[in-house]
Amino acid sequence: MDQPADPAHQPARLPLPAPLAVRATAAPLRQQVVDRLRSAVIAGDLAPGQRLTERELIDRVGVSRTVIREALRQLESEGLVETVPNKGPVVRALSRSEAVDLYRIRASLEALAARLFIERAPPSTTERLGSALQDVEAAYRAGEAEGILAAKNRFYAVLFDGAGSDVLSSMLSGLHARIWRWRSVGLSHADRSPARSAEAIGSLRSIVAAIRAGDAAAAEQAIREDTAAAAREVMRLVGGD
Repeated sequence: MDQPADPAHQPARLPLPAPLAVRATAAPLRQQVVDRLRSAVIAGDLAPGQRLTERELIDRVGVSRTVIREALRQLESEGLVETVPNKGPVVRALSRSEAVDLYRIRASLEALAARLFIERAPPSTTERLGSALQDVEAAYRAGEAEGILAAKNRFYAVLFDGAGSDVLSSMLSGLHARIWRWRSVGLSHADRSPARSAEAIGSLRSIVAAIRAGDAAAAEQAIREDTAAAAREVMRLVGGD
């Protein structure tokens, strides 16, 4: 298995964006590298259009060429990286037209997930969803964009798990990976609407309340309204209508 290089035996490196530093954890090395590079893209430390040369990434992250290539392939499958002829891998640029499609598709798939959750999830999973909502509320109170994003990801992970569909979960996982940067913009932008946090929490509460009541139509509607509100906010922040 590839292991991080020992810094004591390495030549001096360029200053690194913090998200590229790989620390020893129980997670597989490849997953650590994917997570760090993904975070760097989402945070803008690796900018849209920036070339991702294997040699530079090897020097920066301190892992093998094989691990870097596997990580780049994973990020390409998530829509964060693209391979450009005569240039190689680059950070994929954000497109407002793509974002519109992503949010529309997200609304439809998450609405289906809520309906399947009501049909299939046991009471214990409903309680897990309620606990995940409490974590989201706590993250919003703390006010850290990264913590909010992580808590909301956990909330949706419980929702998708409760839907009991591997096919749907796989589709939503890929979709959320592609939409992650837009969600990050919506949470961290300096001109974010002061009312947006309360609106987002209210929407998630409505979703959970409808699920607990077994009202699939209400749950679907709450998800569609929440997704539409998130899309409007992101489009406003980046100059869309």
